[in-house]
Amino acid sequence: MAKRKIAKTPAKKKSKRAGRPKAASRPPSLASLRRRIDRLDREIVQRINERADLAHSIGKIKDAVGSVVYAPGREEEVLSSAVEVSQGPLSEQCIRAIFREIISGSRAIEKMMRVAFLGPLYSYSHLAAIHRFGQTVEFLPVGTIGSVFEEVHEGLADYGLVPVENSTDGRIADTLDNFIRYPVKISAEVQLRIHHNLLGHGTRGDVKEVYSRPQALSQCRRWLATHLPLARTVEVTSTSTAAQVASDKPGAAAIASIQAGIQYGLDAIATNIEDNEENLTRFAVISHESPPRSGKDKTAIMFQLEHRPGTLADAMSIFKRSKVNLSWIESFPIPDSGGDYLFFIELQGHQQDVKVKRAIASLGKKSLRLDILGSYAASAPIS
Repeated sequence: MAKRKIAKTPAKKKSKRAGRPKAASRPPSLASLRRRIDRLDREIVQRINERADLAHSIGKIKDAVGSVVYAPGREEEVLSSAVEVSQGPLSEQCIRAIFREIISGSRAIEKMMRVAFLGPLYSYSHLAAIHRFGQTVEFLPVGTIGSVFEEVHEGLADYGLVPVENSTDGRIADTLDNFIRYPVKISAEVQLRIHHNLLGHGTRGDVKEVYSRPQALSQCRRWLATHLPLARTVEVTSTSTAAQVASDKPGAAAIASIQAGIQYGLDAIATNIEDNEENLTRFAVISHESPPRSGKDKTAIMFQLEHRPGTLADAMSIFKRSKVNLSWIESFPIPDSGGDYLFFIELQGHQQDVKVKRAIASLGKKSLRLDILGSYAASAPIS
């Protein structure tokens, strides 16, 4: 039997392309990236306006049911949610700043709010007001803390920003005194990290006088003693007033915010000169409004007791029995009373919470006077 020849399969020719590296993809051009950004910007603006329309619809519902326009607890919820969903690269501070202004602009569609604060512009009270309300409001700088209360009390301002306490110096006496005089409410708080700066013209060696608010001078006293031992310190009504003085007076410097330095044309001779790196001031937002529960609230109370041994201890035991935690307590002399005191306390919870309501009612039975200054959403410190 004849053997069959097996045909050889012809060898495949190697492709001339085989083994040749692929050409690298060309990166997008500057022009194409800018076109993409332009498209995104148009979409962002459209979405922001859609959001503003929804906020306006909510405002109409609020108006129909008699609800307040400003709801700080809800606004904090929105800010926290925006931060939570962000995947970067923008920082939390940046996301909060963007959404704060979106909220501020949307709120202004319902009502352009008037906010009073201890001025002039770019005092720390002004910065706290910007952090709380954004910049789409009508800011009303006034000359004294008492004037902030008066503007709100008379209805010339919807809200006011007043400092309540500082982590270095404690209570702000002017503010507590005015809570006695004016029937206003605390509707929100702002906790602002305070960074003091020496502002002026020239160098440190040129400084003969340092101007600022008494609390700011106190918070920088060790730095001043070390670096400007011969300079005279001069107290003025606010840090931004100090910046105004320093802008016009040779040899004068101010302790104030960097923003105040920019506003009044001053150089930063030295920055972050506060003695305490964790320097924090807490501000109260005052108004005639009582915001609804936020779920993370505080309540402030002012009360007077009989001036005899044991009355304060008895009063404080009410909160222990009610399992209500106190976060702040201050005593303050009643003007022209001959030695009587008012007590300011801050507790955790809302005045409508059952255990808080019961504790306040029990305290009222022991008090000569009791005023609920307000319940408001707790806030986190901001820089």
